[in-house]
Amino acid sequence: MDLASWNVNSLRTRLPSALQWLRSAGPDVVCLQETKVEDEEFPSFELMVAGYETAFAGEPNYNGVAILSRAPIGEVTRGLPGDDASAQKRLITAKIGGITVMNAYVPNGQAIGSDKHAYKMDWMDRLARHLEANHDPAEPLVLCGDFNIAPEDRDVHAPDEMRGSIMFSDGEHAALRRILDWGFTDTLRLHAPESGLYSWWDYRMAALRRNEGWRIDLILATRPLAAACSRAWIDGEPRRAEHPSDHTPVLARFDLPAGIR
Repeated sequence: MDLASWNVNSLRTRLPSALQWLRSAGPDVVCLQETKVEDEEFPSFELMVAGYETAFAGEPNYNGVAILSRAPIGEVTRGLPGDDASAQKRLITAKIGGITVMNAYVPNGQAIGSDKHAYKMDWMDRLARHLEANHDPAEPLVLCGDFNIAPEDRDVHAPDEMRGSIMFSDGEHAALRRILDWGFTDTLRLHAPESGLYSWWDYRMAALRRNEGWRIDLILATRPLAAACSRAWIDGEPRRAEHPSDHTPVLARFDLPAGIR
């Protein structure tokens, strides 16, 4: 099973290039973030024609998450425990075969000390508590998405300059470490330990050409799936397309035993 995670930064805007990428890359499961489309306008038909069943939680102009799958999607839940109808659409979870797929769009946080940063830290705490209360590290579970946190120095083009800023502060690192320590493995780092591998580049300052990026899009797997992960990579081609998202897809391949397919 090839699983991809991609912040598309508006599915409505990016739909033609997304469909082209789905045809060429052919992932089995795709988790999309920042879809920016309310549920009534979600392009389910176009994605069905492309071979994908869909589950989604959206709102107009902001946020939004979706799961696409070639296999049937079941047991869909939206949001975190305690969310009401007005909550930002940042989490969707589903069962695909024997795997729990959890797709997250973590708040950016804007600036350290701001109200939006406090919201980000609270959201991360709620996600960690949800995992601790309702899931088991021994179950086949993948948590992927745009975390808006670069885990380590090798995940940022200029770590000394960025240290202490949003997406690269001690508090955010501690919040991400709590989730990792619950029982996840960062799949890319199973196969690619080197620095300079990024999934997001600012549109400005020729950041892509200079490879001045950040790795903030992650695919995290519990032990049963980490043991089955035979490859993990970043597909930079969509970021070089015309009118691209500022993110590019990250992927992981799982050679699944029969019991969890």
